[in-house]
Amino acid sequence: MAVCEVCFRHCEIEEGKRGFCGARVCENGIIKALNYGKLTSLALDLVEKKPLKRFESGSLVLSCGSFGCNLRCPFCQNHEISWSASALKLSESTRYVTPKQLAETALYYRDQGNIGIAYTYNEPLIGYEFVRDTAKLVHEAGMKNILVTNGTAELSVLKELAPYIDAMNIDLKGFTDRYYEQVLKGNRQMVMRFIEEAVRNCHVELTVLIVPGENDSDEEMRELSSWVSQLKDAEGNVIGESIPLHISRFFPRFHMNDRQPTRVSTIYRLKEIAEEKLKYVYTGNC
Repeated sequence: MAVCEVCFRHCEIEEGKRGFCGARVCENGIIKALNYGKLTSLALDLVEKKPLKRFESGSLVLSCGSFGCNLRCPFCQNHEISWSASALKLSESTRYVTPKQLAETALYYRDQGNIGIAYTYNEPLIGYEFVRDTAKLVHEAGMKNILVTNGTAELSVLKELAPYIDAMNIDLKGFTDRYYEQVLKGNRQMVMRFIEEAVRNCHVELTVLIVPGENDSDEEMRELSSWVSQLKDAEGNVIGESIPLHISRFFPRFHMNDRQPTRVSTIYRLKEIAEEKLKYVYTGNC
């Protein structure tokens, strides 16, 4: 048995077994990333789809994903690779790709407008070793790395990745511990610490999906945007008001397919509230 140190769960994993995320395993008493190099998704996307609005706008980025996740969002749009039973079978059927092969693929598409690689679709931090190894090669090739993440990881993981990541979109899924713990099975304080450190290292944009009855109050948005507005860079300068915030509309899916979509009027009302503190607030799925 060994303890995984990636996120707040600190799973005690028995020999040959997997942790909560389904992607980290204990082998010979050592925790390893079972999903290392095992890609389930690969596509050329617009950078704006990450979403990033103020980083390399109009560019394409080679987007890749593996399997597994350390949250359990009941509305997950990628649940087939993130946390359903089928995702746990992917380790046996998914083709292995080396960091060198993936970096070379990114370079191949540079003439078509590709700027690098985005690590996305499932939660990339639970397989951070592959992200680190690939991102280093991508940087050596003069290209960029984008991380799309839920931010649920220890700062030691971020320290491994920070030298190679140029931009992140981090989900700040709400601003109450109740929502994170009871609905998402996560830890808001860990995400906040991750964001605080990330903005000291690279370009960061944040996304919040507004789910009716869960995180859609005016008060919560005021608290969230106020906290973001006070974030500081590595020199201690307050830069939070310039951090882009994406406020996205929820649609029924997966285990929340009985809910109503978020009203468009709600999204725009929350946008106005966030703009009391932040310069760059964008709406999504409206």
